[in-house]
Amino acid sequence: MTGRSRTSRRTVLTALLAGAVSVPLLGAAPASSVPATALELPRPTGHRPVGRRTLHLVDRRRGDPWVPAARGRELMVSVFYPARSSEGRPAAYMTESEAQRLLELKGLAGVVPAATVAGTRTHAQADAPPAPGRLPLVLLSPGFSVSRTTLTALAGELAARGHLVAAVDHAYESVGTEFPGGRLPPCVACDRVDVDEATVVRGRAADLSFVIDELTDRRSTGGLARLIDPGRIGVAGHSIGGAAALATMAADRRVRAGVNLDGGFFVPDAGHGIGGRPFMMIGAEAVHGPGNTANDWAETYDRLHGWKRWLTVSGAGHFSFTDIPWLAEQLGLPDPQVPLSGERGWCITRDYVGAFFDLHLRGISQPLLHGPTSSHPEVGFHRP
Repeated sequence: MTGRSRTSRRTVLTALLAGAVSVPLLGAAPASSVPATALELPRPTGHRPVGRRTLHLVDRRRGDPWVPAARGRELMVSVFYPARSSEGRPAAYMTESEAQRLLELKGLAGVVPAATVAGTRTHAQADAPPAPGRLPLVLLSPGFSVSRTTLTALAGELAARGHLVAAVDHAYESVGTEFPGGRLPPCVACDRVDVDEATVVRGRAADLSFVIDELTDRRSTGGLARLIDPGRIGVAGHSIGGAAALATMAADRRVRAGVNLDGGFFVPDAGHGIGGRPFMMIGAEAVHGPGNTANDWAETYDRLHGWKRWLTVSGAGHFSFTDIPWLAEQLGLPDPQVPLSGERGWCITRDYVGAFFDLHLRGISQPLLHGPTSSHPEVGFHRP
C-alpha cells in the first residue's frame, strides 16, 4: 500500500468512526487568529453543586489492543458528582497540552489560543467533598479521536440532577489525553490502517465494564464507591462511544439503560442480548433519519425489545450533542454547514438525555419522552 493510499484510508476510517464525513470541530477557521476570550460551558439546570475528581485506572488483566507492549489497558476518568457545597477550586476543562493537540488536529493551532480552550469554565469544583447519598452511576464514552472533555457539559448536568457520572478516555484512541507525568500518548488507533470499527466498540465495552468494577469497589475508590447504587447503572456515548454504550449493555447485565448520541453501531447483531432494558438513539436527522438506509439504526432498533426511542434532530450536525458547537460559537467559529445553533443543540441534548436517565435510573416521570412537543419542534420520533 502506498503512503498516499494509507493516508486516504486513514482519513476515511477516522471520518467513518466519527460518524460524519466532514464536520469541522470548531467551525470554519478564519485567516487571522481569534482574540483570546473567556469561554464558559452552560450552567447546569440541576439544583445540586457539582464536584469532580480525576482517576487514572489501569486494567492489568488486559493488554492494550493498540500497543501490545503497554503494561495493561490505561484509562483516564473524570468523575462528576453532587457536592456538599459550591465552594472550592474550579475544575479545569482540560490541560493546555490537551487543548493544543486538539487544535492542531483541526488546523486551528495559531488561530485559537490553547490557553483559551483549556481555561473554559466548567461549573464544577475540583475534589470537592461529595454530598451524602446513594446515586445512580452513568458512564460516558466520547467519539473517536476526541477526548472525554467534549462531554463535560453533559456530565456536569447529570451530576447536578443527582447522578454520579464517569467520563472515560480510552488510551491511544484520542489525539489529546494527558496521563500522569504529563504523558500525552498518540492516537495510535487513528493511524492504524487495519483497524475495524468492531474492535474499537468491543474494546470500549470492556473498558466501561472495568470502570464499573473499579468505581463500585471500595478498595479501589473508597468514598466514591459508597456513593454508588450498583443497581442503577447507565451508559451513554457520542459517535462510536454510543455504539460502545449498547455493546456494554449486551456484555454487562449490571447496566440498566443506555443512550447513543449520533453514532453508528458497527457490530453485527447490535442490540441483541439486552432483553427488555431501555435504550435511546438520538442523532442528526440528515444521517440517522429513517430515509437514510445507509446507516444501521433501523435494524438495530428492531432488535430492541424493551422501552426504546429513535429520535432525530433537524439541522443538527455530528458534534451538536457535545460541547464543541457551544464553545465554537463563543469563539465566533460556528460551523456554516450546521443550521442548528450550539445553544439549541445543547438544550436538546440536556433535556432528552437528562430525561432518559431521570426516568430509568431515578424513577421520575418524563412526559418529554412520550412524543413530539411544541417546545422541542426539531426533535422527531420514529417508530414509537
